[in-house]
Amino acid sequence: MIRVLLVDDHAMLRAGFRTILGTQPDIEVVGEASSGAEAVAAASALQPDVITMDVQMPDMDGLEATRRIVADPSVASAVVIVTTFDRDDYLFDALDAGASGCLLKNAGPEELLTSVRALAAGDGMLAPEVTRRVLTRFSQVPTAAPSPVRAVDTSILAEPLTDREAEVLALMSDARSNGEIATELYIGEATVKTHVSRILQKLGARDRVQAVVLAHRHGLA
Repeated sequence: MIRVLLVDDHAMLRAGFRTILGTQPDIEVVGEASSGAEAVAAASALQPDVITMDVQMPDMDGLEATRRIVADPSVASAVVIVTTFDRDDYLFDALDAGASGCLLKNAGPEELLTSVRALAAGDGMLAPEVTRRVLTRFSQVPTAAPSPVRAVDTSILAEPLTDREAEVLALMSDARSNGEIATELYIGEATVKTHVSRILQKLGARDRVQAVVLAHRHGLA
């Protein structure tokens, strides 16, 4: 079962999420919180697999709560920021805080379910168009400008990437799914998962989203 903690200061929204998630045989809502401080305490007490986190809340906002949860070595929860604001500053601040994905509150039920399952499986969850915005921001390259040649900094790697891992990382940076990477490279999806796991270990990344950001920052993809 995927254990989920719902964090939002609006009880109606939490009820809606609980209704959607509660119909799934592989998902259990184990708790709710209405503020960032409550979320930090609940994450420690309940140890959920996934936390859906609102941004603007009283007491402590969702970004600070995410930062504290991710920094706690006793908590292994993945956080997806859920916001009404399709704004780059929230997106980038959320990723810097340690979130593994971002979701808009007007997203459909299937997007919520997909996000929860992806994070529980250890994958980050960003739509391809959002990934491109992230890469543009963190590489500090204007979208309309030609990409300059960037220096490659391999010091971030615990050990060098193999040629195949470098190929997989490049496709991850293009927002390809494991299935799409498998098709592109003519290898099995299980093999792709193994490569992704090794890439995360070598980069010291929590998930695919952080791996892509780190790789782009250091010229590895």
